[in-house]
Amino acid sequence: MKQYNFDTQIERRGTDCFKWDALPGMYGRDDLLPMWVADNDWAAPDFVLETLRKRCEHPVLGYGMPSEGYWQAVTAWLAKHYGIQATKEELHFIPGIVAGISYALLCLTQPGDRVLVTTPVYPPFLGLPQGCGREVVCSPLKVAGGHGTPCPYRFEIDFEDFERKAEGCKVFIMSNPHNPAGTLWGEETLRRVADICHRKGLLVISDEIHADLTLPSSPLRPSATSPCEGEERKHMSYSTVSPEAARHSLTFMAPSKTFNIAGMGSSVCYVGEAALRKRFYGWLDALGVAGGNIFAFTAAKAAFAQGEEWQRQMLAYLAGNVQTLKDFLDERLPEVKAVLPEASYLAWLDFNAYGIPHKTLAERFIQEARVVMNDGTTFGGKEYEGCFRLNIGCPRAMLTEALQRIENCLKA
Repeated sequence: MKQYNFDTQIERRGTDCFKWDALPGMYGRDDLLPMWVADNDWAAPDFVLETLRKRCEHPVLGYGMPSEGYWQAVTAWLAKHYGIQATKEELHFIPGIVAGISYALLCLTQPGDRVLVTTPVYPPFLGLPQGCGREVVCSPLKVAGGHGTPCPYRFEIDFEDFERKAEGCKVFIMSNPHNPAGTLWGEETLRRVADICHRKGLLVISDEIHADLTLPSSPLRPSATSPCEGEERKHMSYSTVSPEAARHSLTFMAPSKTFNIAGMGSSVCYVGEAALRKRFYGWLDALGVAGGNIFAFTAAKAAFAQGEEWQRQMLAYLAGNVQTLKDFLDERLPEVKAVLPEASYLAWLDFNAYGIPHKTLAERFIQEARVVMNDGTTFGGKEYEGCFRLNIGCPRAMLTEALQRIENCLKA
């Protein structure tokens, strides 16, 4: 069995890489560690790269189409990992999930319609509806567990607030697993969401781009006193939790985050309900906005068809990064309130216990620590001052260096 090395540090500067090459223009310096943009710093799998090289040996790069092999790889992956028994007719290629959400809003809602989100949340969930002329309604998540409990901090839906805010909304855009922090929504939570959305008449757009990054078990070291540690982790796709969920939902998935091929713009949409599918896919085809390209199809097919062992090893390494982060915070920055990922390589760090104003803290992280994290206020406004999203999808040495810089900055 081939062993993959995730410790190799790859120089990405000079490759028109947004994560690294945008730093001088945005912050005026190039000595920053970018722990922000949600791609990772590991090499894409060798079998994906080799498949792309082989395709480039053919001298014609004309119009492409998804092959039967592509559809077979996608449907087999969805069936095996998530219990989605899809036919290729129930699927549609999408050139990125952000684009897919925009298309769904434009197709399925009208200007002025209200769109529900749970904050803190991936910033495009806030910006896309507004850009489409829709009204955003925010239902803040609760942070449960943590100090004084046997379980780690994690986000939970405030269902009393969620149900009240759902009234009059047309769509709920759900991040599943939730971004930031990779919180897995369990079956009970998803069933309650489905029941509320069914009764209130909401469509659900479920962004499941981080599903394949579900950690195989809690990376937190097991403890006899902590029933939350050492648990098996399992992603549940929203459409599978009830017949109602299947009827009123669109599910977006992609190999991009898992196999580090986000630049390929290769995603897929699943819609199980025939009338909804006809309406949305018909709109996509009429506008010609989701046709795909030969490299997107080629890379995705290789990832889904050959990627399970690479994925398994990557997730084991990522679990080690989560443990490294937890140990560092516990031992050296215990005042940081952290929601650690159950899926994804994203962590939510709350520095409010240090009593440093948000603007000052953000400037110090850039100018003194020389670490770029995502500003928490972009995930839902002033309520998240003092919070930052940290990307730990990188070689462990890079993560450790970033944490040491943050510690030195806070203790200066």
